[in-house]
Amino acid sequence: MHLVAIGLNHQTAPLSVREKLAFPAETLPGALESLVNSRAATEAAIVSTCNRTELYCASPDPAAPTRWLSAFHGLAPEEIAPYLYRLEAPEAARHAFRVASGLDSMVLGETQILGQIKDAVRTAERVGTLGSLLNGLFQKTFAVAKEVRSRTAVGASSVSMSAAAVKLAEQIFPTIGELNVLFIGAGEMIELVATHFAARQPACITIANRTLERGQKLAERFGGEAVTLSELPDQLQRFDVVVSSTASQLPIIGKGLVERAIKARRHRPMFMLDLAVPRDIEAEVDGLDDVFLYTVDDIAGIVEVGREARQLAAEEAETIIQARVTEFSEWLKKREAAPLIRTLRDKAEATRQAALEAALKQLARGLPPEKVLEQLSVQLTNKLMHPPTEALSGRGGSGHEGLAEAVARLYRLTTETE
Repeated sequence: MHLVAIGLNHQTAPLSVREKLAFPAETLPGALESLVNSRAATEAAIVSTCNRTELYCASPDPAAPTRWLSAFHGLAPEEIAPYLYRLEAPEAARHAFRVASGLDSMVLGETQILGQIKDAVRTAERVGTLGSLLNGLFQKTFAVAKEVRSRTAVGASSVSMSAAAVKLAEQIFPTIGELNVLFIGAGEMIELVATHFAARQPACITIANRTLERGQKLAERFGGEAVTLSELPDQLQRFDVVVSSTASQLPIIGKGLVERAIKARRHRPMFMLDLAVPRDIEAEVDGLDDVFLYTVDDIAGIVEVGREARQLAAEEAETIIQARVTEFSEWLKKREAAPLIRTLRDKAEATRQAALEAALKQLARGLPPEKVLEQLSVQLTNKLMHPPTEALSGRGGSGHEGLAEAVARLYRLTTETE
């Protein structure tokens, strides 16, 4: 069984490709079941964020998860092949360690990805696709991420995407305090961005969500109001800033809707930030006058603040990760050898039981105990030594020298000439 990680991220694929391979949270359980039921994997976990989609699998065929991924999303394999990476142990483990530690993120050292991986693992565990191999991988991954955070400064001075959203808005408007801000969605990303905007005390905060009740709960935290998505056509013109991050598979805001809003605003500028993958706002909106539309890929430059200092810390983190990859590789080797060890011990135990039963029968017949013990020891020695002796006594071949070395190593032997 192979440990394999396949996926794509902000470094290997543009947003237009990443959104085609994204897994909204509500689809993950069904996708995991499909992946395992297809026999492309025996264990599986899927990490899907705005910057990456990755499958971590235990699979008899390392190429099978890739075929499943393309089929699940209705894409031709050659259509996505240029953007995918496929890693097998130990490189799959190294990749997981680096991702969880924030070394593979758009924002070097960011912490949100660790929580997202933990969510993915919990989902896989709940669905029943997290077996012993992946459980071992992720438990080690979480321990490595914690060690990197505690022993290095890789996350120091990190500017999150949430903070970057505020910085972008401040480049367009003189002050956040005079703005009406709309957040579309009520998930973790929106909560983080709303927290940063709320700290600047905007004139108004509104949460638009498919479920009004959930939107109201989040709005109450920031002293704002909530509306439903169906109200957006009548409400959009009110807002100077629009930040969207939902799990919708189709755009929520189209070009026509924004055109009408801008006209009603008498062409006062509107800042729009689409953090969703797939996108919530039609890409054509970017061509409208007086609209400043940004996506997750557009804010990469802003989050570069402090990167040089974090890069030095990242080098130290890589050293830690290399040591932990070696440890994990040793764990894998022991795990792979475990079935053979169990079989060897079972056979030895069967041999012992047979010899013991024979000895007990001899004792029952009245044979002297010392003679029975002597025969027992000889029988055990002969039974246990027969397989390696027979193998070594066979005709020499291409593997005979290696076999001899293996036996000498196993029994810690030295020849008379040494």
